[in-house]
Amino acid sequence: MKAAIRALVCASAVLVPIAGLAAPASAATTVVFDCEAKPPLVGNKYLKLNQDADVTAPATVAPGAALDVVIDPAPNTVPAEVSGYQVKNIKDFSLKIPIPANSTWVGADLAGGSGIGSTPPKITVSGSVATLSFPGPIAGGSTFELPTVTAHLTAGSSGTIETKLGGTSYSDPGLTFTAVVSAGFDVSAPTTCFPNPSPTFTTTTIG
Repeated sequence: MKAAIRALVCASAVLVPIAGLAAPASAATTVVFDCEAKPPLVGNKYLKLNQDADVTAPATVAPGAALDVVIDPAPNTVPAEVSGYQVKNIKDFSLKIPIPANSTWVGADLAGGSGIGSTPPKITVSGSVATLSFPGPIAGGSTFELPTVTAHLTAGSSGTIETKLGGTSYSDPGLTFTAVVSAGFDVSAPTTCFPNPSPTFTTTTIG
């Protein structure tokens, strides 16, 4: 179960800005997620998940100017077997990305991606949070890749635009999914995760 959950966390774990208005700065970032899985009968399981990402953002942006936010996820693989149990699939993926302060959400485009099920992934917005989601399933043993995400923002009048992931606790998660394992019958483990610590990926100065 642990490895099945670990395999789900992939390069989609960050959404980061990039724009043509200024020379971009790049850095490799590792996100550490604290996760709580809730399989039936055996009690809650706790684990940490690490996700590396290359983050790129403009150093500056003009007040009121457009800012494109982009990530190109790397492929990942779901294990076929964990501790003698067949991994049937991983499904119901949802990742929350707060819309940064001092910016306004305009829209988003998704491109590419493979192996994540027949239903296309989508970005939805509620309040000040954008959510990347798809139902899957992703079969055990298969390789998948999340789509490239381009979110379009407008910079505010002043200050900085900082990018982070959502989630502060198991009850306020930024990442959720379900792992389904076959043990003679299907066992589902709903899982909630949050970044701990929650790094600031990029800081763009308006001015």
